Amino acid sequence: MTYLNEPHAFTLPIRVYYEDTDAGGVVYHANYLKFMERTRTEWLRTLGFEQDTLAQELGIVFVVGSLDIQYRKPARFNDALTITANISDIGRASMVFKQSIWRDSVNNSPELLTTASVKVVCVAMGTFRAKTIPIQIRELLQ
Repeated sequence: MTYLNEPHAFTLPIRVYYEDTDAGGVVYHANYLKFMERTRTEWLRTLGFEQDTLAQELGIVFVVGSLDIQYRKPARFNDALTITANISDIGRASMVFKQSIWRDSVNNSPELLTTASVKVVCVAMGTFRAKTIPIQIRELLQ
């Protein structure tokens, strides 16, 4: 399924569990960020990069430097969601992801729930100072 304006996005299906929701059965606001983090991590994994290996072998980690999120509609208990990720900009030591959360529907018309712009920075493990994104990662992401 192609998500509106995101034909080349990496996608990750997620089911909303009871633990993701508040007492009213609505996904707790911080859990949308967890869904987006999982999607970015799985994208790196499909490209052949495990975050623990990057930390151990290259001494780098990717951290969120900033984010702008818009909650449009709530996700609820037991919803089938698809989280998307696209890179909209890549710099020397950072990249900006455009991410969306969609509710899957029976009639094949996904419903947009949340959008975000997430700036991720590559940093050195010991100092947490910005470090150039390794060329082997940059080439696969561009």
